Amino acid sequence: MLGRMERGSRRSGVTVGALMLAIGLAMLVLARASAQVVVLLAAAGLIVAGAGRLLGVREPGPWRARWLDVVLGVGLLAAGGIAALWHTAPLRVLAWVLAGMLVASGLAAVVQALRAPSVPHVDDALGPIPGSERVAGVLGGTASVVVGVLVLFWPRLSLAVFALVVGFWLTFAGLGTLLGALRGHRTARRRTLSDDGAPGNRAPGRTPTLARPPARSQLAMVRSGLALLLALALAAATVAVHNLDLRDEPDSFYTAPLAVPGEPGRLVRAEPMPADRVPDGLRGWRILYTSTSGGGEPTVVSGTVLAPPVGTPPARAENGGGADDGAPGGVSTAMPVISVAHGTTGIIPRCAPSLADDPFADGAGAALEQIVTEGWVGVTSDYVGLGTPGPHGYLVGPDAAHDVLDATRAARELEGLELSGQTVVWGHSQGGHGALWTGMLAPEYAPELDLLGVAAFAPAADLYPLAQGVRATTGGKLVSAYIAASWTRYYPGFELSELVAPGYVGLVHRIEGHCFNGANALGAFAIASQL
Repeated sequence: MLGRMERGSRRSGVTVGALMLAIGLAMLVLARASAQVVVLLAAAGLIVAGAGRLLGVREPGPWRARWLDVVLGVGLLAAGGIAALWHTAPLRVLAWVLAGMLVASGLAAVVQALRAPSVPHVDDALGPIPGSERVAGVLGGTASVVVGVLVLFWPRLSLAVFALVVGFWLTFAGLGTLLGALRGHRTARRRTLSDDGAPGNRAPGRTPTLARPPARSQLAMVRSGLALLLALALAAATVAVHNLDLRDEPDSFYTAPLAVPGEPGRLVRAEPMPADRVPDGLRGWRILYTSTSGGGEPTVVSGTVLAPPVGTPPARAENGGGADDGAPGGVSTAMPVISVAHGTTGIIPRCAPSLADDPFADGAGAALEQIVTEGWVGVTSDYVGLGTPGPHGYLVGPDAAHDVLDATRAARELEGLELSGQTVVWGHSQGGHGALWTGMLAPEYAPELDLLGVAAFAPAADLYPLAQGVRATTGGKLVSAYIAASWTRYYPGFELSELVAPGYVGLVHRIEGHCFNGANALGAFAIASQL
């Protein structure tokens, strides 16, 4: 009776292992097929794996956790059935199924390895488990648990990644099941032919030698150890990607005094920037100044000023604009201004460009060093809510325009710096949007400035069609998350839960905590890819 059970179990193991291996390889080959094909293959693989678990309950050996095989088998069958019936479900849902499967399988492998005996049992057809194989089971199970947890951090797996993860799992699990069944068949033959070659003639009290070959057990341990190292490396990379920037929080410089000037464009305080944060040979300051919101409310904003060395002749901005008949000798020493409206850096105070390790490396300011060297003065507003307390009105045009214009006004109060009224506004992306608004509002809001022109690179000019056009891209999701988080703080009556699909508010808040122009830009994109 026992022999028939063993033979049936081995045949089942060969069949299940071969099917899992075939399905896994098919998923790897068809990773870029349609979602329906991939999900249905995954469902078939889960059903086969679950059936294999249930068939494995009949394997003899008192150390096996039979109840765990039953639970896992039923769970895998259920997961496969759900995937087959719900193959049009979002991959985020299927990813949770995959995560549960990996964690459960890993825990089962650990429990099985820890329960395995180190000495043979008389009725144990599988024989004793060497220490190296016990370690291999623990390592492999732990790796499966780690990968399962990682899936929860990346819930919206792409179709190709989903296919690869499930395909590799089915391939390796099927290969292990197939090899284990074939090895059990060879072991049973050796046991049958032992004891002087006569079946059933084993001496009383004699225990058969059924231990796995040491080399094979050690190979399994090495393989499982490498799998765990890879899983831990992926976990470390995930933690690194999702960690927030380590840049400094705004210091006391960004806190306005109790009494500030009532009119916009006045300098509240200024201080020279450290030499290692200013291009060689140039002078830099960070400034705090007054401005107004689009609604006319007084605000305090921070920014930076970059100037050429003392004695540099001013640039000729327009038709000999450096000339001034009213100045001694007919030549003015006042320098024209290039006012940089910076692109997206984030929406929280510590994302201010003036707090970055390289404050003048923004997209629109990439050539600022060369321009300033030629006799211009570069002025960059951080915008309200970046550096200074928020909220930051992300892509709120009037606020950005006032901040840009008032930064130029305030820079004119710096000691040792003479600025003319001639100004060019230059912006990229969010800054392109702000630059266009600056051009529209400058004649009324700051008529004393001689606005020579506006250069707007890739401006976020028409927000509604822009949002519609990019919402399927990772960058578009990131921008949408910034807009949603910013506007719900900026505009009364907006609720984030009403602007974001159910279940994604937490991801939007995580994106909100990431800056876009520093080491953590990758983290912002990674989280946005899950929306």
